Amino acid sequence: MTIAEWCILAAVLLYLLTIAPFKPLGYREFDNQKPRDPEFYKTPLRSRALGAHLNGIETFPFFAFAVLLAEFRHVPQPRLDMLAVAFVMLRLCFVLVYLKGWGWTRTVVWNLGFAVNVWIFLLPLWH
Repeated sequence: MTIAEWCILAAVLLYLLTIAPFKPLGYREFDNQKPRDPEFYKTPLRSRALGAHLNGIETFPFFAFAVLLAEFRHVPQPRLDMLAVAFVMLRLCFVLVYLKGWGWTRTVVWNLGFAVNVWIFLLPLWH
């Protein structure tokens, strides 16, 4: 498997791990019978974690498709790997600034991640 393919898995794990720790940490308030109860996510930090989690789910399909398209079109693997790692690192930064509540920084980081993803998608044009 390529580094870019491992980055697809990393992107999934990142959005899952964005929300997962809040459930056991809030065990007295978290009801596993109602895992999506909006009341649980009313605190500011949990609300931001949920937002980052949902955004990770939203961005994942385009990233996975772009990586697989680039590999299918046989773009230079080192370039694809570098960009895929950059995307995952930007997503990690996105989650951290989202949790911190830094709205403007979050927007900038999201746009950088989107630009990298578009770059991956367009790699076959320059191959």
